[in-house]
Amino acid sequence: MRLISWNVNGLRACVKKGFLKYFKEVDADIFCIQETKLQEGQIDLDLGGYYDYWNYAEKKGYSGTAVFTKDKPLSIKYGLGIDEHDNEGRAITLEYENFYLVNVYTPNSQRELARLDYRMTWEDDFRNYLKELDSIKPVIMCGDLNVAHKEIDLKNPSSNKKNAGFTNEERSKMTELLKSGFVDSFRYFYPDKEDAYTWWSYITKARERNAGWRIDYFIVSEKLEDRIVDAEIHANIMGSDHCPVVLEIKD
Repeated sequence: MRLISWNVNGLRACVKKGFLKYFKEVDADIFCIQETKLQEGQIDLDLGGYYDYWNYAEKKGYSGTAVFTKDKPLSIKYGLGIDEHDNEGRAITLEYENFYLVNVYTPNSQRELARLDYRMTWEDDFRNYLKELDSIKPVIMCGDLNVAHKEIDLKNPSSNKKNAGFTNEERSKMTELLKSGFVDSFRYFYPDKEDAYTWWSYITKARERNAGWRIDYFIVSEKLEDRIVDAEIHANIMGSDHCPVVLEIKD
């Protein structure tokens, strides 16, 4: 089974830059996107053969997630069930017979770390949410987690230690999540691979220099460790300031 996750940074813009070509070529069983920046009815997609599920932010042109899946899930949940977190369209959970699929767009701590305190609350609540799911059946979680976990996960760690996405606080929350029974699938297969990034700043033309960050992930329950086959980063795919990430897993 092939799963894809991609922060499209505005789906309407990404469609104009080749989204549908990639979508059809990659032929994923489940395709998750973040930062759709849409409201209901603002796009008409023909994705023949897929069920589609959307979680829109209340604020127009902001955030948002969607999942396209070949197999109809047993149930769908939008958000975490916590009012404080559920107005920005940041999470969708699909239940299947043997696992939960959670697509997430983690809040950014923003410039001057203006939203770091909220981010810490989100991290604790989201981790508890995943652990509750994992107590029922294994979890596959994917999305833009807005954190580079280790120094190997970004080009310039020394100059970013107090910047959003690489603070000690954010990195510690990722460590805490992994220690609570989850696996970073890419590092499971490629623990020492350098220059493997999923996001590059438009402002500095960072992609041309591969001065990036790895902030998009597939995180899986330890219970699924023996079923994951490979994890990939499709860094050659344009259309967004992020690139798609891939998980191959045995059915």
